[in-house]
Amino acid sequence: MDVRRWIVHLSGDDIIFWQYGFLKINQTILTTWGLMLLLAGGSALVTRKLSPGIHVSRWQSALEILVSMALKQIEEVGLGNPKKYLSYLATLFVFIATAVVCTIIPGYEPPTGSLSTTAALAISVFVAVPLFGIAETGLGEYLKSYLRPTFVMLPFNIISEFSRTLALAVRLFGNMMSGAMILAILLGIAPFFFPVLMSVLGLLTGMVQAYIFGMLATVYIAAATRTREE
Repeated sequence: MDVRRWIVHLSGDDIIFWQYGFLKINQTILTTWGLMLLLAGGSALVTRKLSPGIHVSRWQSALEILVSMALKQIEEVGLGNPKKYLSYLATLFVFIATAVVCTIIPGYEPPTGSLSTTAALAISVFVAVPLFGIAETGLGEYLKSYLRPTFVMLPFNIISEFSRTLALAVRLFGNMMSGAMILAILLGIAPFFFPVLMSVLGLLTGMVQAYIFGMLATVYIAAATRTREE
């Protein structure tokens, strides 16, 4: 098996299905759209028979336990009203986690193995942090946070906003890409034994990365909304 062929197409960005000028649709975009449709359809399916009463199904009980655990995690980070942030933070985690779980499908290449996807996720956090901060503390108070503890920190605080966005994108991209590359190499060396072990390890690592990404986004939002609580 030609290992180089696997390495070239690890992210799916090079596999282009349609292009017109600078506009193009590649495998990464189609996979991302597919995951979005899967999550939207799955959400509609699992929530279509939810009951507000006392007697609920086992499936609803399991969902309520997962939601309660997520709310507790968000609250422990420092967000006083976790329900306000649950939909956004949980969507980040579920999208990345689903992208990882789907790697068990033959021929599937996770969009999180592309820097364009991880950068888009990081940019969404970059936009969400000030929006949540302004909604919680007000525009004036949020802007004053860039001057704390002194006005000398203004350029450093601005740089930190961009640097942590870059760090989020590169961290997720690096971990997902390295796992796919190691799997491709081992598949060429030992096509039966090592790929199974690496797939299991990749699933575990990917789930950890999804959790870390979600927790870092939670920490950034908590820092942006902390002014009013102080």
